[in-house]
Amino acid sequence: MSKLITIFGATGNQGGSVINSILTDPQLSNEFKIRGVTRDATKKSAQDLANRGVELVTVKIPSHLPKVADLNSIDSLTAAIKGSDTVFLVTNYWEILDPNVEYAQGKNVADICKALGVSHLIFSSLSDVQKGSKGLLTHLPHFDSKVRVEGYIRDSGIGCSFILAGYYMSNFKKELKRAEDGSYQVSFPVGKHAKFPLFDAAQDTGLFVKAILKHAGELKNKQILAATTYYTPEEIVEIISRVSGKKTAFIQISNEQYMAPLPPGVGQELVETHLCLEDPGYYLGEPLEPSLNLLDSKPTPFERFVENNFSTWE
Repeated sequence: MSKLITIFGATGNQGGSVINSILTDPQLSNEFKIRGVTRDATKKSAQDLANRGVELVTVKIPSHLPKVADLNSIDSLTAAIKGSDTVFLVTNYWEILDPNVEYAQGKNVADICKALGVSHLIFSSLSDVQKGSKGLLTHLPHFDSKVRVEGYIRDSGIGCSFILAGYYMSNFKKELKRAEDGSYQVSFPVGKHAKFPLFDAAQDTGLFVKAILKHAGELKNKQILAATTYYTPEEIVEIISRVSGKKTAFIQISNEQYMAPLPPGVGQELVETHLCLEDPGYYLGEPLEPSLNLLDSKPTPFERFVENNFSTWE
């Protein structure tokens, strides 16, 4: 009899990738039935999942917390998780910009998984950069809240694993700017030796979660680092130039220059997100090879991502 896996964020980049990877894997598609948690089961992306055999659970948006799905509602979470052997949880700090809400969401899911006897909770987490930087980088709430959730899950005693998503390749759609002469520029508040662990979340989250499911015993209570490889800024712009045929340059700018066009309240956070690429490192200096060696296939290289997406960036 198939086990049930419940996947939060079913129509998002990470959750959608996990669902697609399980459905297209001969072993896991027989091992698991899929329940997808979504806000709106009537939208096309949700209906496409239903047509592929995914059970959809619709969550409502409470009026006291607009734009936040009811990860805060114990009753709705219990209904969504009931009967599950495995749960994949992704939370979205950028939607709420409140680390305490994100922590409460993760805590609620962990508590219910524990109460319902879920065997394996897979959480999309991040590195403890504040600790790794010895307190120098202190404005990273989207890291810190996920680290707190991970700690709570570990302390709960539930079987758990953690996928740590790398630096989204899709970020370059916003970072790539056209210069006056028609060429392109990528500007960051870091030097040429910074290491970007690039990751195609929409394509490859499922690839790494598949590894967790297939190596569940080996990866219980452990992390898997989800990135293709480490790229320097100069390697990034060389790839964009070569693949697109558009001359692209990397420009190091000051923290203040990078923050200037950003909305109030997030500038320092995004600056420190990039500063951590230099020291202590996005993954605190950890190599990617132990995680990559567990995969069924290679993750998306940045070259292929640029080939597939550059036309939408212009």
